[in-house]
Amino acid sequence: MMRNGFLLLASLAFVTAAFAQEEKWDVSGDYSYLRFNPTLQGFNSRSFNGGGGSGQFNVNKWLGIKGDFQGYASTTWKVTYNGPIVTPHGTVPAGTYSTNGNMFTWMFGPVIRIPANKFTLWGETLFGGSQTNAYATLSKEFIANGADIKLIGSQHPFTMTAGGGLDLNMSKTVALRLGEFDYVLTRYTNPLTSTNNQNSFRYAAGVVFMFGGEK
Repeated sequence: MMRNGFLLLASLAFVTAAFAQEEKWDVSGDYSYLRFNPTLQGFNSRSFNGGGGSGQFNVNKWLGIKGDFQGYASTTWKVTYNGPIVTPHGTVPAGTYSTNGNMFTWMFGPVIRIPANKFTLWGETLFGGSQTNAYATLSKEFIANGADIKLIGSQHPFTMTAGGGLDLNMSKTVALRLGEFDYVLTRYTNPLTSTNNQNSFRYAAGVVFMFGGEK
């Protein structure tokens, strides 16, 4: 009985040690640029600048599970309508409208890794949510000028991203994220149209810190 128990403990210790060599946490901090497409009449794509970070648990050297969190600073939205705009939600009077908007995103999902001596190439598909006050403040601006549209409040819609990047391994514990390139889908309702899908582009770069296991 004691022998069997000893063998069981030895086996568990061996498996745990073997697995521990594979698992590793990556923690990153980054600058992030988002080219956001608001899908609003008269509004062109917007540049959002910000940053954030991520935490990633690497199940093995090929597969990781990532949580990604980004925030973007206030960006001015401005448009001039020379005549009234009739929308599915009502009519917006002629005028110049200016407002600001922030954005925050939080997403989770798998990461496929291709590690090498100096570089790690990786791809990801993440799912989660986001928040912006841009559409809410814009609808308030329209209504304040006499629009008969419905007021839009803060939204937290489904959000996803798909893309990948390249890390330069400086040591066993530090890497430089040379570039991350992602397609970003958000599903905000806007005050002018029935479109609620925004297709945007994201770039990020920063520093990655690696903990535990062997590289």
